[in-house]
Amino acid sequence: KAGIKPILGCEAYVAARTRFDKVHGTDSENAHLVLLCENETGYHNLVKMISAAWTEGFYGRPRVDRELLREYHEGLIALSACLAGEIPRALTQGDYDRAKRIALEYRDIFGPENFFLELQDHGLEEQRAISPQIVRLSRETGIPLVCTNDAHYLSKEDARMQKVLICIQTNTTVDEPNPMAFETEEFYLKSEEEMRALFPELPEAFDNTVRIAERCRVELTFGQTQLPRFDAPGGDSAAYFRQRCYEGLRRHYGEHPDPAVTERLEYELATIEQMGYVDYYLIVH
Repeated sequence: KAGIKPILGCEAYVAARTRFDKVHGTDSENAHLVLLCENETGYHNLVKMISAAWTEGFYGRPRVDRELLREYHEGLIALSACLAGEIPRALTQGDYDRAKRIALEYRDIFGPENFFLELQDHGLEEQRAISPQIVRLSRETGIPLVCTNDAHYLSKEDARMQKVLICIQTNTTVDEPNPMAFETEEFYLKSEEEMRALFPELPEAFDNTVRIAERCRVELTFGQTQLPRFDAPGGDSAAYFRQRCYEGLRRHYGEHPDPAVTERLEYELATIEQMGYVDYYLIVH
C-alpha cells in the first residue's frame, strides 16, 4: 500500500567446513554472506537453503555450506558481507591471495553477474584498512563493487538508544566496556547523499545498489496460506496424523480412555483437518 518494494533476502552464516561438521573450536566460527532473491526461483532456493541450515547445519547458528550454495544458487544475488565475511576476514589477516581465491570461488558459484564485493565505511579502522584491497580485488577479478551500510537503527540519533538496549540485554551499565556495543554512530539507514559521500571516487559502487534493487523482483501472493507438504507413510497425511494421535491418546490415557477424552480428540482432529493444518502439525512433530 505504501508503494515500497521489498528486497527479500538473508544474511546467511557459512560453515567453516561443511554444515555437518560440528567440532568445538574447529567449527565454532562461521562467516557472513548476504543472499538476495532476484526472482521466485531464488526465493524458493533460499527457503530450501535456510531450512537445511536449521535442520542440518545448526551449530551455535544455522549454517549453510558450499554444497548448499552450489545446489541452490539459481535466482540469488550474493554480496561479500561486512567485516565478518570470509573475504574481509582474509584481508584483515593480511592474506590477499586467500581472499582472491574465495572471491573467485563465489563468482564461479553464483555467476559473474550475481556476486558483488561490498565496500563499507562505518568509521572503523579495520574497514578503512581493507577498502583499498577490496577495490584492488575488484579490478583484478572483474567482480563488481557495491557500497553498503549496516543498519541497526533508523537514524543517527538512535545510536544512544541502541547502546542502552545492548546494556539491558547484556546486564551492564552504559559506562562499562561492552564487546557487543558499536564503536561508532554510523550504523543507521543512510540517505543517498550520505552513501555516495563515503566513496566519492567510486560512483559505480553506489550505482550498483540501484541495479541490484531493480533486478530483485519477487512477487508474493498474499491472502493464501501456503504450507509445505508432508510426505506421510502410505501417502495419506490425514490418516497418518489420526493414527499418531490415537497412539498418543493410548499412551497417555490407556487402552480404554474415557469417552469424553476420545470425543475431545475427535473434535480437535476435525478442527485441524478443516483448517488444513494436518501437514503443518506433522512437519512440526
